[in-house]
Amino acid sequence: MLFPASGVETFVWLPPVVAFVVSFFTSMAGVSGAFVLLPFQMSFLGFVSPAVSPTNLVYNIVAIPSGVYRYLKEGRMVWPLTWVVVAGTLPGVLAGGFIRLHWLPDPKPFKAFVGCVLLYIGVRLVMDVFKARRAARSAQAAGKPAANNVGEFRVKILEFNLSRLAYRFQDQDYSCGTKGIFLLSLTVGVIGGVYGIGGGAIIAPFFVAIYGLPVHTVAGAALMGTFITSVAGVGFYQLVAPLYGSMRVAPDWLLGALFGLGGVCGMYLGARCQKFVPASYIKVMLAVILLWVAGRYIVGFLFS
Repeated sequence: MLFPASGVETFVWLPPVVAFVVSFFTSMAGVSGAFVLLPFQMSFLGFVSPAVSPTNLVYNIVAIPSGVYRYLKEGRMVWPLTWVVVAGTLPGVLAGGFIRLHWLPDPKPFKAFVGCVLLYIGVRLVMDVFKARRAARSAQAAGKPAANNVGEFRVKILEFNLSRLAYRFQDQDYSCGTKGIFLLSLTVGVIGGVYGIGGGAIIAPFFVAIYGLPVHTVAGAALMGTFITSVAGVGFYQLVAPLYGSMRVAPDWLLGALFGLGGVCGMYLGARCQKFVPASYIKVMLAVILLWVAGRYIVGFLFS
């Protein structure tokens, strides 16, 4: 099947199948999977114009609501965290779209940029896994009982204001600075806008590795923030498309929707299964995927 808006020609069943597999695993960590689908579109489908970024955002818009619904149903949506993320990433993703069109329209440097972003995320995830394992071994050597997932598997907000957010999950209290999250979200929004992922794939590992928040509570907020910023990002690209003449800027709605259909099922099942999967397994799985894609893009840029 030929998709005229992007020039991509592929089997009609391939985008939803790939999206289903990717989103099932990545949604467990609060990531839509767009950061994996973008390299797939560029390398396998040959979709290398700037329009690939908003097409990725269309996938987010279609696929994410099913995952968010599952986290809402299970009471694991940290709404204060969600709104702070949205407030920061929304203006950032619009600025990122402008940067993508004016300074990174050529696919070769864009792939290098993508590789660097993914490399950083992957390294942070690996560091977090090793840090958790060292802490577990130290506790075991000291004769302390190992941490276990007991207690209510729902989020209870304890405090939320301009300076601090605190909540309880599984009988443990977690807190973080509101201003710091906003500034981080703003920076991540710019990067996510350039990359075409909405920022969730970058900010979720930050919450886990730097702020020490549990991945089982971060996932819903990250996905919801990605959804809202994706809507804004698609609107931006569609609005400015007439200003760029023959250069493909507007999203391929049909291709993005096909990816999204697979993502709907994958995200719902991933969100449903997440609480049964240890956080360390989720992080290792994501790190392997990220580092492989990052290495391929960076090596390709340096030696091509």
